[in-house]
Amino acid sequence: MTVLSGVRVIEIAGIGPAPFCGMLLADMGADVILVERKTVKAGDPLDLAQKAIVNRGKRSLALDLKEPQAVQALMQLIASADALIEGMRPGVMERLGLGPEVCLEINPKLVYGRMTGWGQDGPLAQSAGHDLNYIALSGALWYGGAAGTPPLAPPTLIGDLGGGALYLAMGVLAGILSARSTGCGQVVDAAIVDGSANMMNLLLSLHAAGHQPFERGQGLLDGPHWYGSYACADGGYITIGALEPQFYALLMAKLGLGEAVEFQHPYDKRRWPQLRIRLAEIFASRPRQHWIDLLEGSDACFAPVLTPAESMAHPHIAARGIYAACDGVLQAAPAPRFSGAPNAIPGKVPKRGEHSAEILSAAGLNAAEIGHLLK
Repeated sequence: MTVLSGVRVIEIAGIGPAPFCGMLLADMGADVILVERKTVKAGDPLDLAQKAIVNRGKRSLALDLKEPQAVQALMQLIASADALIEGMRPGVMERLGLGPEVCLEINPKLVYGRMTGWGQDGPLAQSAGHDLNYIALSGALWYGGAAGTPPLAPPTLIGDLGGGALYLAMGVLAGILSARSTGCGQVVDAAIVDGSANMMNLLLSLHAAGHQPFERGQGLLDGPHWYGSYACADGGYITIGALEPQFYALLMAKLGLGEAVEFQHPYDKRRWPQLRIRLAEIFASRPRQHWIDLLEGSDACFAPVLTPAESMAHPHIAARGIYAACDGVLQAAPAPRFSGAPNAIPGKVPKRGEHSAEILSAAGLNAAEIGHLLK
């Protein structure tokens, strides 16, 4: 028994954060029905087919939602679903006849999850954009990268997934809990610009306390020599994050700098630029493995920077089974883990329309109706 057994979610196929949200729910045991287009343009770079990890564990239903009969069939599925998630530009679902008002009329307990970049309203609601744009406007990109360089963040992680998919998943699950106690569904407006701004609240706490000014390179988490990434002699990279005094003291001791006078005042901002140069010289003098052997597993707050393939082979990652190659595709295992349920095994990525007949039959359509829709 999985934690979301018995929960049914209709996902209108799209790209990015909404499919990732569907994957999270499927990983936890929800029955996620992915409603896909019947065909895709040849050579479409965004059609990942069997490589689409975000579709694992879902059932695929291929429909042409421009056909009234297809919309009616989908309505029959929505009538018994717990939630629907979609990532269209505002107004698209309404034009298809599948807007929240219509869906909630036939299923008052439905949680209607809407995933967009800018939100359902506001001056930019109808503008195109992507992860980088949303987090730039929300302020979440501001601290990305070193001072004096253009801000840059790991693609998709902060906006699409952190501020988008995770907030949509949380909102949908909260909505389902509310619907089960009140009998009333609702619309969840999950905007990446909202979620990524919300993720700033920890940094804003440090800012309010005077520890993380808006001047880049001057805060506790982007300025000190003891918090950052460094290049090694072999071209590899390492990270240190010795924020607390006891961890800093251990780091200095392991580097043979415990008695060095210039390293005795770790919180003196005036010393940070020069000390960062000194540590950069030290770390660049040896290959990455040297620093792994010296620092890994200690309280010096250290980790090497690994590729996903290197990460899969790391003893800690391997021991927890975090990465695996399924059907020849490297992917991360479901998370989080639950003590009351077995660790989830990633489901297979369905072929387009693989489950169409069984889904439509279970929804009550007869053979002739199914045949027409699949033709």
